Amino acid sequence: MEATDLIRKVRKIEIKSRGLSNQIFAGEYHSAFKGRGMAFSEVREYQYGDDIRNIDWNVTARFNHPYVKIFEEERELTVMLVVDISASREFGTSIQTKRSLMVEIAAVLSFSAIQNNDKVGVILFSDRIEKFIPPKKGRKHILRVIRELIKFEPSSKETDISVALKYLTNGIKKKSTAFLISDFVSPSFEDSLRIAVKKHDMVALRVYDPRESELPPSGMMKVQDAESERRIWIDTDDPHTRSCYANHWEKLQKDTTEVLKRCGTDQATFRTDKDYVMPLMKLFKSR
Repeated sequence: MEATDLIRKVRKIEIKSRGLSNQIFAGEYHSAFKGRGMAFSEVREYQYGDDIRNIDWNVTARFNHPYVKIFEEERELTVMLVVDISASREFGTSIQTKRSLMVEIAAVLSFSAIQNNDKVGVILFSDRIEKFIPPKKGRKHILRVIRELIKFEPSSKETDISVALKYLTNGIKKKSTAFLISDFVSPSFEDSLRIAVKKHDMVALRVYDPRESELPPSGMMKVQDAESERRIWIDTDDPHTRSCYANHWEKLQKDTTEVLKRCGTDQATFRTDKDYVMPLMKLFKSR
């Protein structure tokens, strides 16, 4: 991609995502994610009704009178965008590809975060960690994030969500709100997710194209797996073939939903042929 084309595309995404953030998402984001942690503020004398679990025993012993610790909400968050950049994101048969939809969602979340004075960091992954951008604040940083999401090309085509989750758990020391953005076509990641949610506030954003859920009757068709590059011929006019295809998709979605629920992860689903505003708003309001 030429530099001028990249700048033009970044600017276009910035205008749209900042507009949505300013007009719709900033307030909802703040309500959904504010005060996810508590920070120590001060100590004061114990008063009737205080939680005895907050008694500061060291200060109490020093003054021979009970004192309690006072905590306040942490207003500044660290937001991590954990984005799947494997080859399957290039698929799209309608308005846009999964890749472009992921970029827009990540951009809206980023601008909403910096309006809330939060830091934003990024983990780009395939079946390995492709790039890590440390959390920072500011418009300049967010524009860098958008540029990387648009132009970065991974060294691997395949997907392994567990690799990204392990990196998040081990590499980000401070508790964060982590948005896992993927089509979730990956080997098992439940164990890694279960560990990650103990440390971070995980939110799963699932992106898919409607053609992935059903096969059109279009005769003999040669198809290729974007990640393995395996090619096969299939008869799309065969009702049994189309039924197996749809059943496989439905099972994959059901299994993924159950894994996310078992791990206590909030989730939202987005289609490439539909607007992402309502699913994102619904996610924010549900929190």
